[in-house]
Amino acid sequence: MRCLPCHKEDTAMDKALLFWNKIISTCGVPKIIISDRDPKFTSEFWTILYDMLGTNLEFSTAYQPQTDVLSERMIQTMEDILRRFCAYGMEYYDHEGYTHDLVTLLPEVQLAYNTTKDFHDMWKRDCDTAARCIAEAKEYNKQRWYKSHMEPDFKEGDQVLLSTLSFNNLKGPKKMRDSFVGPFIIIQLIGKMQWSSNSQRNFLGNTQYSQDNGSRDSSCPVKKIINARKIRLNGKDQRQYLVRLKNQTADTYKWFSEDAMPDGNLHLRRFWASRRTEQSHQ
Repeated sequence: MRCLPCHKEDTAMDKALLFWNKIISTCGVPKIIISDRDPKFTSEFWTILYDMLGTNLEFSTAYQPQTDVLSERMIQTMEDILRRFCAYGMEYYDHEGYTHDLVTLLPEVQLAYNTTKDFHDMWKRDCDTAARCIAEAKEYNKQRWYKSHMEPDFKEGDQVLLSTLSFNNLKGPKKMRDSFVGPFIIIQLIGKMQWSSNSQRNFLGNTQYSQDNGSRDSSCPVKKIINARKIRLNGKDQRQYLVRLKNQTADTYKWFSEDAMPDGNLHLRRFWASRRTEQSHQ
């Protein structure tokens, strides 16, 4: 791209000489010239001159391209750029305070335009960068998920804890429920993520199953009653006992109501006897 200063009063001959001295001498003779200027560029002299040089002149008008869209778009872009520099009364100052005119700033305009990257290349680069970042983020999240979500390798006979999140038959306030119950023994492997356990036979707690059947599990007998409390459930005052159960792995602490406690009568007598003894010593 070349920017050449000229005057409004220049004739077609002046423009031809300017083009000859500044363009042809440095870039050579073009095969095709696209012009959408006034009659100064489309004069008979201009046509005859380039006809003698063997160059075809294709005429175009502003905003109504008769050649190709790319050239018309470039011409409009150059018009927008140069219009900012040649407006009436515009003054330009450098860092030292000197004023510059349009002619002295044209080399900078040429450099800015010639070093501008193509929009298609920039858009493609941004799309490639976004796709690469998305792929890296997916791989990162995949590795993070695998670290904490390994496939279980349970076998028949293993002891597991069951989450109470999906239990709908638990009584009492939600805040007082245990997050997990168990352990229960796996008696059958049905699939990769499904097992059959002895949860109904070994489930301890205030559940619908234990109330309906009235069964009290003796596989985890009561070791000792630790404490007692009064709570209000469904508008009624109830007494609950903190019980230490004997498990195969470690002692488990759990709150029971009096009627749901395994072997409750014997341990309740011992608990209240120890309470009376402590109060008498005090």
